[in-house]
Amino acid sequence: MADGLRMRLALFQPDIPQNLGAAIRLAACLGVSLDVIEPCGFPLSDAAIRRAAMDYAAIANVKRHASWLDFHAITAPCDRIVLFTTKSAEPLDHFAFQPDDVLLFGRESAGVPEEVHEAADARVCIPLVIGARSLNVVTAAAMALGEALRQTNGFPNPLRTG
Repeated sequence: MADGLRMRLALFQPDIPQNLGAAIRLAACLGVSLDVIEPCGFPLSDAAIRRAAMDYAAIANVKRHASWLDFHAITAPCDRIVLFTTKSAEPLDHFAFQPDDVLLFGRESAGVPEEVHEAADARVCIPLVIGARSLNVVTAAAMALGEALRQTNGFPNPLRTG
């Protein structure tokens, strides 16, 4: 499905199997690849993943990476890593996305460590009302992918031929 020239979604050490399942479904429906950076907080064969992903797991392009170092070694030389974090002052709607960006989201329980923050090419936040801490990771990913695909004209078009 993805040819390496399209936007990608990446999850850093996800904690919640249902969120991974929902991310698989999101990636499959929008035609983007999903990178899963392990270790996860659950076995990847968990039934909750299959339930949440439904039959979309069969059409999703999911790549597993044993560690952050493995993912970064493959990704950093050629792709821009855009980290979504509450520790950024760059709002989603002011950021200029590129068609081959990798949109990286941290663990539900702890985000990402400082080494990941430092390695990211850009750090972006989704503005929230005062007092709100964060969104569900897949909700945030859907918002981010929506804006990034809109900016880059990357939404799938089922009416295109060829």
